[in-house]
This record gives sequence, C-alpha cells and structure tokens, in this order.
Amino acid sequence: MAAALRILLLTHSFNGLAQRLFAELGADGHAVSVEFDIADSVTEEAVALFAPDVIVAPFLKRAVPESIWRRHLTLIVHPGIVGDRGPSALDWAIREGETAWGVTVLQAEAEMDAGPVWASREFPLRAASKADVYRNETTAGALAAVREALARVPEWRAGRWQPRALAHIPAARGRLRPLMRQAERALDWTRMGSAAILARIRAADGFPGVADALFGQPCHLFDAHPGRRPAGCEDAAPGTLLARRDGALLRATADGAVWIGHVRRADSPHPFKLPATLAFAAEVAEAAEAAALPELPATLMAPADADPATLGYRELAYRETDDGALGVLSFEFYNGAMSTAQCRRLLAAIEFARGRPTHVLVLDGGAGFWSNGIHLNTIEAAPSPGDESWANIEAIDDVCLALLGLTDRLTVAALRGNAGAGGCFLALACDQVWARAGVVMNPHYKNMGNLFGSEYWTYLLPRRVGEDAARAIMRNRLPLLAREAAAQGLIDDCFGADRVGFAAEVEARARTLTDDPGLAARIADKARRRAADEAERPLAAYRAAELDMMRRNFYGFDPSYHVARYHFVLKSPQSWTPRHLARHRELGWRAPAASAA
Repeated sequence: MAAALRILLLTHSFNGLAQRLFAELGADGHAVSVEFDIADSVTEEAVALFAPDVIVAPFLKRAVPESIWRRHLTLIVHPGIVGDRGPSALDWAIREGETAWGVTVLQAEAEMDAGPVWASREFPLRAASKADVYRNETTAGALAAVREALARVPEWRAGRWQPRALAHIPAARGRLRPLMRQAERALDWTRMGSAAILARIRAADGFPGVADALFGQPCHLFDAHPGRRPAGCEDAAPGTLLARRDGALLRATADGAVWIGHVRRADSPHPFKLPATLAFAAEVAEAAEAAALPELPATLMAPADADPATLGYRELAYRETDDGALGVLSFEFYNGAMSTAQCRRLLAAIEFARGRPTHVLVLDGGAGFWSNGIHLNTIEAAPSPGDESWANIEAIDDVCLALLGLTDRLTVAALRGNAGAGGCFLALACDQVWARAGVVMNPHYKNMGNLFGSEYWTYLLPRRVGEDAARAIMRNRLPLLAREAAAQGLIDDCFGADRVGFAAEVEARARTLTDDPGLAARIADKARRRAADEAERPLAAYRAAELDMMRRNFYGFDPSYHVARYHFVLKSPQSWTPRHLARHRELGWRAPAASAA
C-alpha cells in the first residue's frame, strides 16, 4: 500500500469513477477531499485550503490551470491506452472496433493528455456501450493505475523514479485523435448494417448520443440493442420503424433491425433522455404514429434451449434450473432508473415468479446499475411531476412489498452493478444481498434535495445495521464500497472481481442454498420472523409514515427536491461542491503543517 497521502480529487462531477476512487483511496488510508472543477479561482482556493500532496483528476471537461499543475503534482486519469490523446478516447475505440483498450494516468502539462506516464492498464474491449465500459473496465483499470501511481509518489519525490515521457515509449499504440463530431457519428440507415449502427450509437452512449431523426423529428439516439425483423416485415425498407416494446422502438437496418431504447430531443420542452416512445408522446401526430406500431411483447420465460439472439431486446427475463428449485429474475433498466411503468412490469414478473415452484429466487439487476430507484427523467417530463413522483414511489414500494411478502422461499439480490437511493433498499427487501467486489452503494436520498425516501427503508435499514448506524448512513450521504457494506452488515457478502466470476459464484451459492437440507426450516423461520415483525409494527405503518414525509417533498413548501431533480435531469453545470465531499471547506479546517508523505 502507498504511503498515506493528502489527495484532492478534482472532477467535473461526482460520477461513478470519482465515487469509486473517493471510497477506495479513503479505505487505503489516504485523506481524500473533493472539489468540483467550476472555475480556476475556485480550484486554486481549494488547493490552497487542502494543501494536497497530489491532485488526481478522474473526470474533467477542461484543462487544469497552469497555476496549479506547475506547483502541485497533478495526475490526469485518461480513458485511453498509452499515447492516446483527445477527448473522445472511448468513442473512437468502440466505433473502430478495437479489441483491447485501456486507461492511462499521466502528469498534467500544457498539452492535454500528453504528459509523462505514471501508470496504465489495458483490458479486452467488449461489444458494449461507452457508458457500460466506462463504469466497469475503465473504472477498474483506473483504480489499479491510480494506486500504482500513488505508490510511486515517495520515490518520485526522492528522485529515485521518473515517469516516462510519451516520446520515450516507442511501443505506445495510442495517437492523437480529434473530438468526434456528429459528422463522424452519422447513420445511414439505407446502407449500414446493424453492427455498424450499433457501434456508432454505443460509442455515443451516454453522451452525446447520435444525431438522427424519428417520425421526421430531429433527435439524439441512445441505448441501442440488436433486434430482428418481426414476421411480415422482412421486406421493409431500411430505416422503417417496425415495432415498439416497453418504450423502445425497433428500426430496420440494411441487414436486420436495431432497438432504440432512449431518445433526447433538443427541440422539446423536455430536452433530456426519455424512453423512445415517451419522447414523442406530446405531439399528437407522432404519438399516434408510434401507437400504431405493433407492440411486440417480450417473452418473460423463454424455453431453456432458446437462442438468446432470437429473443431480442428485453428489460425482464426469467429462467429456472432444470430441477425447478432455483429461479432467476433478471432486470436491466437503463441507468438503473425505474419508472412507474417499469416498476409495474417488474411487479408482474415477481408475481409470475411467485407462481413458480422454486425454493430460491435470485434478483439479478443491471450490469451498470442494479437499480437507482425512481425515474427522475420521466417524472420531470410528466404533466405534473408531483403526481408522477407519487405514482412512481407507490409503484416501487409495491415491488418492495411483493419481495417482503415472498415468505415461502428465500430471495437473493445479486448486485452486479452500483445501487443508489431506493435501489439499495429494493435490494435490502431480499433475504440475502450479495454484491460484486467493486460495486458502490449510495443508500441515502438527501442528495436529491431534502428527499426523505420510502421503499420501506425505515424498516429495512435499522434491522440490518441498527438505529445509530442507519442514522449515520443517511446523514453522511457518502458512497459505500460493497466490502464496507458487508463489514457493516448492510449486505451479506461481497465477492467476484469481475462480472463473469461474480455470475458464476452467484449461481453456485444459490445452488448451495437450494441443496441445503435445512432450507425448509430456514424458510419457515423467515415466515415466523416476518409475522413477528408484522405483529410488532405492520409494514403498512412504515409505508404510511414514509409517504407522509414524501408528500411534503412532492407537494409541500420546500421546493428542494423539485429543484434538485430539474438540475439533475438537465445536467446543469455544478455551481458548488457539496460540503460533505469537500472536507477542506469544513469550518475550522487547517491543512497540516507538514506533508504526510
């Protein structure tokens, strides 16, 4: 482990990578503080207050001012291989079909991304969206490379080690590439096959999207998935809209079809990402045209021998082991957001699973995000955001209640991806919570204004960690590593370094549960405990008390939730760094007289 350092994280926003570094480096024993990159003068002030040993910049949209990098060691985390330069690193890699990519930690200099290299990591590049790769392989590689770089700081200061200048790395595969503009992202539906279209949309997900048009209206496309032309549409002209499913649109390509899950319309009163059909719901003609497309219901439980490629885009899927003892309900909601409609579909899937003769049910959430709770974008786009907030929280509460009511089997939440707010408590509604190593949890609500939260958290959280720890978690509002959550008793276990290993271990552990001779007794004990808890205080009472507070958030005189939601969905630039992240701005803070290094 590196010597303890005072580290300032300089970042555009507190995204998944910044959260992971903040939590992991703090757990390593470093003193870590965060400053949002708002203005040069503000950054200079933060540096003066904190007196960092090193500045780590994991996510920036502009250059670090010279006044800082000349006087303070500043390490840039670049999502590209050694030698790669430019702001569209992952975009070009995905579009050009690179089979391997990486992340590089380099020292800030006058030329962006051209400073000497401190550390790097490479990884196989999967066929996935830019956002998915960034959250997973890039984040893991960045953490490893940053740790390696920090371990070298004492040697560097002592003059015993020097970073490598790019000019002295002849084997570097990277090169300077410009900002990818919409001209390089453009789609030709009449000539391009599905693979090319998927690559271009994936390379632009979650920002900036690909400029295109649907229903004759300009928009940006996101969230693309492979599709197949339905029967009767084999001869449809490329570019034709063929069908819809759960808010997504199926569009013909030159050799098949692609599902478009989300759309952003800059000319709309709601210029942020929305489910594709919802983005056009306000216009009568376009809404009618979308509604006229045939709805292709997804198969929830496919035959065991079904080819996944033939099943197409699905938010929900259910499967069972051959002996019927273990059921797995998978759900994948874009960015972990769960709208009212999606909650109702998930509830229906749970009710389907309830009717199956399984003894253990695993809830396998999304790879990027397990769940982040209610869908703020669809709420913001609703005619009454207050009413839609209420409908959404009631719908996700119903999902939690259904899980808590499954007293005839054991339930397992398998967290492949990060979880936040209501998504954390949705997981805690299960009997066992297992998380992949590297998962970050944010089990709190108040970063979204003064939101109180529901999802039965006032029942679920204290029973896991106790009243005092529950209050501290909600008050501190800090990201929590899965291994720390396990150590605190918030979740039951943390394992699996990567998604493949985690999935295999989940399956093995779930089979161990089904094969346990004491399973029937465990299920009976679960039912008794639930009955005892219900007798002490009904779940309806917890829900009523939570919703009474939520009513104040949605309809009361404190507008903070509505203001915070608006700025969140519009991606408004940060105006300040939250005090709970910027420890250097605490009242009475004084930097130590001497460096800890």
